[in-house]
Amino acid sequence: MLFKDRQEAAHQIAQRLSGYAGVNALVLGIPRGAVPMAKIIADAIGGELDVVLVHKLTAPQNPELAIGSIDETGHTYLSRHLSSLGVSEDYLEAERRSQLETLQRRRLSYTPIKSPANPKDRTVIVVDNGVATGLTMIAALRSVRVRQPTKLVAAMAVAPPSVVVQINQLADEVVCLRSPADFRAVGQFYENFCEVSDHEVIEALKPV
Repeated sequence: MLFKDRQEAAHQIAQRLSGYAGVNALVLGIPRGAVPMAKIIADAIGGELDVVLVHKLTAPQNPELAIGSIDETGHTYLSRHLSSLGVSEDYLEAERRSQLETLQRRRLSYTPIKSPANPKDRTVIVVDNGVATGLTMIAALRSVRVRQPTKLVAAMAVAPPSVVVQINQLADEVVCLRSPADFRAVGQFYENFCEVSDHEVIEALKPV
């Protein structure tokens, strides 16, 4: 069964998270695609909206292949398959610096007048429109966990069963609307999966 678009998926996730209404949960969208979804969810449960900035690290000559991920503090999570890919330390360090600079630019662009929200002692919900390899969501969860939330929830529209198992090891609760065995790509589960722009992210994050 397909989602019409991200908005439909977000409303379905919000229904599953209705028990968090009124607890001032911190809802963190993974840019760019999940930020409009996170806004819908935050509005539905009366939570605070922000972003968790993570980015995949890509393999040499293959930007579609994720070899790890990094968060805006510089913490890096590397794929367990990295050693078999022949990636040099010099390449990895250059890729790490490049993606960290990208995250720092995004923070300045997305929330120029607001410091990142503090997850400490709060219920935190990390939202993604879908998870393929799991590296980005894993990096996001690790990034939040070290800042001591009371409860950490991972919420996504779709993910492969094996990835859901990995995420369950890092989150206190996982909400995943679809977990099909024939998973190939996130976009296959949406009728409309057009790219979300930086402008849309900035608009979603603007204070009401």
